[in-house]
Amino acid sequence: MGIRIVVMGVSAAGKSTVGRLLADRLGLPFRDADDLHPASNVAKMAAGAPLDDADRGPWLHAVGAELEAAPGIVLACSALKRSYRDRLRAAAPSVVFVLLHGSVELLSARAAARTEHFMPPSLLASQLAVLEPLAAEETGITVDVAGTPTEIVDRAIAGLAPFLGAVTPRS
Repeated sequence: MGIRIVVMGVSAAGKSTVGRLLADRLGLPFRDADDLHPASNVAKMAAGAPLDDADRGPWLHAVGAELEAAPGIVLACSALKRSYRDRLRAAAPSVVFVLLHGSVELLSARAAARTEHFMPPSLLASQLAVLEPLAAEETGITVDVAGTPTEIVDRAIAGLAPFLGAVTPRS
């Protein structure tokens, strides 16, 4: 059995970029939970409206099913609230969360620089307001997103060392 990792955080934290690089280094498949959103959620966010818990329900179910089915995976998913992470843990109890954390200034600059993403920079503030950091009893780590993607992945792998078991990172 491999490891199931959810790379989480607000928009523009680098979930997809870091998740892909982390998956590659660990020899695991990568999946972006954004691809599991129903079209109605994507349209709502593209219009500048934040999702509510009712919008996220079916999406979280799909994300949990993806985690449950995979023997090992790195999955990028915002997982902003503890209740969302609890739903994912119910589907895949061994999941480990990697919270990507950065300053508001850094995240805002990254969001403004993105040109082809459905999530407009205007929704960053609503995501930051909703974000509940990992609690002490949650299995996971927090990684600072300042620096290059490679530096961020190096920090993530170092923090994940106690959870990796037989998974050996590639150089």
